[in-house]
Amino acid sequence: MTERTLAIIKPDAVGRHLVGAIIQRYEEAGLIPLGMKLMRLTKAQAEGFYYVHKQRPFFDSLCSFMSSGPIVVLALAGENAIQRHRDLMGATDPAKAAEGTLRKAFGTHIEHNAVHGSDSPESAQYELGYFFSALEWPQR
Repeated sequence: MTERTLAIIKPDAVGRHLVGAIIQRYEEAGLIPLGMKLMRLTKAQAEGFYYVHKQRPFFDSLCSFMSSGPIVVLALAGENAIQRHRDLMGATDPAKAAEGTLRKAFGTHIEHNAVHGSDSPESAQYELGYFFSALEWPQR
């Protein structure tokens, strides 16, 4: 089933000039970019995006990190895109991520793990809508 999912290349990866390498890995995995933006979140925008984690102990440091530098947000499409992207990302902690995953290759710390991805069809719909209007990426 063709799905759409949100991917974020986080400030640590953007700052280390890894955007092209990560996008290449998406494309090689059959995840096709439908929309892409370079942007910088304010702390309030990061808090709005990560609201589901508001009660978690890492919420403040996550939002501070996500607003610390530019990010690249992508709308990706492909067969079973959500799960395929999650598999490609690897475990949240790069030290525990499998070889060949984005977080193993490009992450440096559990909080600086290079990429984000939607974890369900419901979160993908919300997350894509948070960053993209219907006019900004093909709905095919």
